[in-house]
Amino acid sequence: MHRPPTLPFVALAILVYTTGCQPIAAPDDGAPRPFPLSAGYIDPPEGAPEGSCWGRALVPAVVQTVTEQVKTSPTILNEDGSIMRAATYDTVVRQEIVRERGEHAFEAVCEDALTPELVGSLQRALAARGAYEGEITEDMDWPTRQALKVYQQVTGPKSDILSIDLARQLGLAAVDRSTLD
Repeated sequence: MHRPPTLPFVALAILVYTTGCQPIAAPDDGAPRPFPLSAGYIDPPEGAPEGSCWGRALVPAVVQTVTEQVKTSPTILNEDGSIMRAATYDTVVRQEIVRERGEHAFEAVCEDALTPELVGSLQRALAARGAYEGEITEDMDWPTRQALKVYQQVTGPKSDILSIDLARQLGLAAVDRSTLD
């Protein structure tokens, strides 16, 4: 005997159908909206200079595939030493974590220091190095953050937060003279 669905079930199905399947509106330029920059900043580690800002970059786990031949039965020999039945082996394949996923903390340019002038200089510096092809908007927008992340990951953290090291390399932040050789 078939019972019709109960009213709460029907109401839930209508609610899911009408609200759960709504598309997320993309920005006008078609790029996804980035997380706010503050989402990638973390509290300074112990011993960090007063007033310094720190970002975090996720370091993915490293997994390798290990393939082994495992003996399932031994070789059986005849009385004269000849092989009656050769050993049999199974191939076993497994994933092994070589390095766990983690976080990398790095000193970053503070969010309040990312003035339109600094961001415009960053865009010009990245454009001069072929890493940024957008307009100079002086806004830390999606294309700027993506270009920064791609360019910065070569020598620094894979993050769209400007590291202080890269800012110094690009001439956007002062270099501490005591650290020079």
